[in-house]
Amino acid sequence: MTEDEARAWLAARHVPRETMEALERFVAFLLDESSRQNLISASTQETVWSRHIVDSAQLLDLARDAPAGPWLDLGSGAGFPGLVIAALTDRPVVLVESRRKRVEFLTAAAEVLGVADRVRVEGRRLELVEDFPAAVISARAFAPLDRLLPLAARFSRSGTVWLLPKGRSAQSELAAVRQTWQGVFHVEHSVTDPEAAIIIARGVAARGIRRGQK
Repeated sequence: MTEDEARAWLAARHVPRETMEALERFVAFLLDESSRQNLISASTQETVWSRHIVDSAQLLDLARDAPAGPWLDLGSGAGFPGLVIAALTDRPVVLVESRRKRVEFLTAAAEVLGVADRVRVEGRRLELVEDFPAAVISARAFAPLDRLLPLAARFSRSGTVWLLPKGRSAQSELAAVRQTWQGVFHVEHSVTDPEAAIIIARGVAARGIRRGQK
C-alpha cells in the first residue's frame, strides 16, 4: 500500500476532516519526536500512513461486533494501534506502556490528537495494571502469543475481541497455544501488507477453565 492509497483508504471510510487534521498533527509530532527517540524505525518514516496509521485503523473493521467498553492496547510504544483507534472511535482507550519516555510521548500525543479525555496511559508493566473488563484487546509487537495470552487473559471476558497483528508468525504462534488455550481463533490478512496477518480471537480461556468462571 502506497501513501496515496493509505489516504484514499481512510477517505473511503469517511473519516471526518477534523479527524484527518488531528492525525496529520499527530504524524508531524511523531516524526519530530522520532529524531530524539526511536519511536518508529527510520525505514518506515516515509510510509507512516500505510505502515502505521492505516495498519492500526484497519483493526476497527475487525472490532465491529465487540461489546461496549474500553479498548485495551498492550505495549503501545509510539501509539499504534491505540492512539489511532482513539482518534477514530468514541471508545475509551487504555494504553499500557512501561518505558518512561514512551509514556511521556503517549501522554503528549493524546493531547495533540485531542483525545486525552478518553485515553488513559498506564505507565507500568502489564502485570501491575489493575484488572478491568476490556471489550477489545490489541497488541502490536508486544509478545509472542504463548506469553501474551497468560499475561492479558485476566482482562478478557466472554465477549472480548482480541486483535493481534502478527506479521508472518501468526500461524506458528497459533499452533503453539492450541494445546493450552481455547477459543475461536482465525487469521485475517492485513490490508497494508499481503504477507502480514492479524489473529482475531473470541472466547479466549486457558484450557480447563470454563468461560462462565471468568
